Amino acid sequence: MKFSHLMLPLLALLLSAKLFANPIAADAESVSPLLNGEQIPAVMLKDSSGKVVDLKNLIAQKPTVLFFYRGGWCPYCNNQLGQLKEIEPKLIELGYQLVGISPDSPEKLAASAGERKLDYLLLSDANMDAARAFGLAFFTSKQTSDAYLARMKLENPLFTTPEGEPRLVLPVPAVYIADKEGLVHFQYVNPNFKVRPAPELILTAAKLAATKA
Repeated sequence: MKFSHLMLPLLALLLSAKLFANPIAADAESVSPLLNGEQIPAVMLKDSSGKVVDLKNLIAQKPTVLFFYRGGWCPYCNNQLGQLKEIEPKLIELGYQLVGISPDSPEKLAASAGERKLDYLLLSDANMDAARAFGLAFFTSKQTSDAYLARMKLENPLFTTPEGEPRLVLPVPAVYIADKEGLVHFQYVNPNFKVRPAPELILTAAKLAATKA
């Protein structure tokens, strides 16, 4: 019994530390993303069929081009999905797999993949665990939250700000290239969601990273 009493404060401290280890940024410009030379974090996601996927185990299978996007409702994201589809054969030739992560539900991922005839893997990060672990998650403003929820009819769960206000949380769009050991060789993160890296840039970075792996 004494052991249990001693352990309770420690468990509470550990849970608290885990909760605040990857805080949600106040806005897109305040994120602290994972950088080159760092390791891909351990996180569990779901594919379009609802199957749980261990991201580190997935990346251990082959070098990976991993990208975060806001969702299938975002026109800039849809344009990027198409651009990546075009260069996927060249990435496969280089030995890579292409993986996309967004807050979309598995059902919405399946719809996006079917509509755009995507062959690469899309993963659901509805709880923003991956976005937080990568340091990409941020609170949208109240105006943006209200507008997106109303106009786009989003079903994303809301998160509470430090001030106690419910807000929509999104990932800053990003691209990561990692080897099978999970080491990041390239990262592109831009808080301006309208600007995405050119496919040629991603291919060039993938080729350079392949020579170092």
